[in-house]
Formats: sequence, C-alpha cells, structure tokens
Amino acid sequence: MPEVPAVDGVLSATEVATTVESVRAVQEPSGAIPWYPGGHLDPWDHVESAMALSAGGHFAAAERAYEWSARNQRADGSWPMRFRNGGIEDHGADTNFCAYLAVGVWHHFLITGDREFAARLWPTVRAGIDLVLSAQLPRGEIRWAVGVDGSTLPESLLTGCSSIHHSLRCALALAESMGSPQPSWEIALGRLGHVLRAHPEAFTSKDRYSMDWYYPVLGGAVRGEQGRERLRGRWSDFVVAGLGARCVSDHPWVTGAETCELVLSLDALGWHSDAVRLFRDMQHLRETDGSYWTGFVYSDAKNWPVEHTTWTAAAVVLAADALSRTTPGNGVFRARGLPDGLLGENESECGCLTEADPATDALQHP
Repeated sequence: MPEVPAVDGVLSATEVATTVESVRAVQEPSGAIPWYPGGHLDPWDHVESAMALSAGGHFAAAERAYEWSARNQRADGSWPMRFRNGGIEDHGADTNFCAYLAVGVWHHFLITGDREFAARLWPTVRAGIDLVLSAQLPRGEIRWAVGVDGSTLPESLLTGCSSIHHSLRCALALAESMGSPQPSWEIALGRLGHVLRAHPEAFTSKDRYSMDWYYPVLGGAVRGEQGRERLRGRWSDFVVAGLGARCVSDHPWVTGAETCELVLSLDALGWHSDAVRLFRDMQHLRETDGSYWTGFVYSDAKNWPVEHTTWTAAAVVLAADALSRTTPGNGVFRARGLPDGLLGENESECGCLTEADPATDALQHP
C-alpha cells in the first residue's frame, strides 16, 4: 500500500486514511462520487474526491471515478452541471467544471505513473478543454457557463477562471506527456493568466466570497509577492483565528473546503507554518468516522449545513498531502513543473503588459 499523507501534530496517516475511506464509502457502483449518500454530484467536486482517492492509494476507485467522467461526457466535450442517482438535474455546462478533469487526470498520472490510464483519459480531457476554450473572449476571460443550445452566458467569474487557469496548465503538461502539443492552448493560457493578473474589470464582482480572494493564488495566476500582498490584504475579513476561513465575509460561517484551499494557497506561496496552523484550526469539523462537516456557524456554535461532504474531506486529504510532501502528486497545487503559457502577438495591443507579467516571454517551468 502506498504511503498515506500525515501532518505532524495535526493528522496521523491512520486518520487521513480514515478520511479517504469516508470518501470511498460514498462512491456509487458506477464510479460516481456524490456530495454525500443520496446527494447530487457535480463534475468538479467529483474530480476533487477522486483526487483524494488517488492520494490515499485507492487507485482502482479513483480510476472508476475518472471512467465515469469519460462515459458521461457529451459529444461537445461538456458535462451537465448536476447529476443525481444516474440522472441529470441541470443540463447546462459550467466551464470550470468541464476543465477540472485535466487536474485530476494529471494528478493521478503523477502519483501512479500509469501512462496507459493517462492515454485512455487524454481524449476526454482534450475535448473538455476545447469546449472550455470555445467560451474564451479575445481579452482572455472565459464565460462561466454554456447553455444547452451552445450559447454562453454573459458573465465571467474570477474564481472559475482562476481554477480554469490551473486546469489548462495541467492539460498542457498532460498533452506534452502524451506527445500531443497544443500550441493554441498555450496562447489561451497566457491570455487567461494575464487577464487574471491585470484586468479585474473583466469579472463579475463577488468579493464577499473568500474564493474570489484566494483563488487567483490557488490557480497559479498570481504568485510571489503579488500573491502574498493579495492574501495579506483581506486576511482579517476572512480568517477566524482558531476556526478557519469564512466562506463569505459577512456571515459568521467558516467552511472546511475553503479553509483547506486557503491552506494550499499559503503553501504555494511558501507560508508553510501559517498553512499548517490554519489546517490545524479547521480540524474541529472532523467527525469520528473521518468525514468532515461542510461548515460551522460560530455565532450559534452549530455545524451547518447538516451534511458531511465528500469534497470537504477530499480538500483535507489534498491539503495534508501538500503540507507533508508525501505522494508524487503533492506539488500539483504548487504548480510544480507546470507551464505558464504564451501571449500571442496581438496581446501587445493591451497596453498594460510589463516585464513583471511572467507570461510575456515564453513557456516557463517554476
């Protein structure tokens, strides 16, 4: 059995393995991983849960999850937003959801080295990314949803585009490994990274949400001192000492997944001790079976909603792996070895490019 992540003084390997098992126990025979038993499934959280299975050494279960994704992809490369019990509840497509499979497949490939698996899933990843990039605007931002008629909804979302930025980087790494370079994706990635760094006006404002605060860092578009300045700027708005990170700035509600994603963001910036401390703070959400409550309303001292979500548990496992540097996939959120992309010739017309923009020159490998 592969080594399971553990964080000294916070979670033992046995405790992390129990959390991984809590995710595996919810997986349906089809390979689908809903939010909780009998709950709905969305394609993004399904992949996040599969990543936890990979990190915990449950490779066959993870592959069943990814094979479910391949079987349920539509002809245009998209997935419906919401499934339940094998049926579709929302037929629209979220572009971020459709991109995220690239992260999961690349992560599984890093951990297992299984080239046959990667080759089998590569056409599904490629079709999903092509669908996502069909919704990209000339400036670089990507519309957040595609309707059943193929039309795109008018909004672009900062969190979603930041996550897509990470997905594109993983997709490009996978493409290179498969011997199938995608130069148009490199240009798309460069444009997306630039708009995330330089054009906040491109996105619908949702700044009460913590994800809009940290996701440009987590998705890899904003790193270094710019990333550190970003997280310092609203730390007091979102972080509650001893409890974790709020989901929204105006409610007394800390949530486990957002806290763990912030942990990953801190780790990516090199703030390891702060990341470990925050990871320790959110362990009050843990249940005896290794599962995790979605959140905690601290003004009422109550866990809410009344659910233990697979994707919250998965975020805990992935954060533990990143902090402990255990599996070969532990650096996927630090963007270890991932390309930055290229800016096309027409991007010089933007008028705001500077030497500080890391995507202005060439593909880079941090």
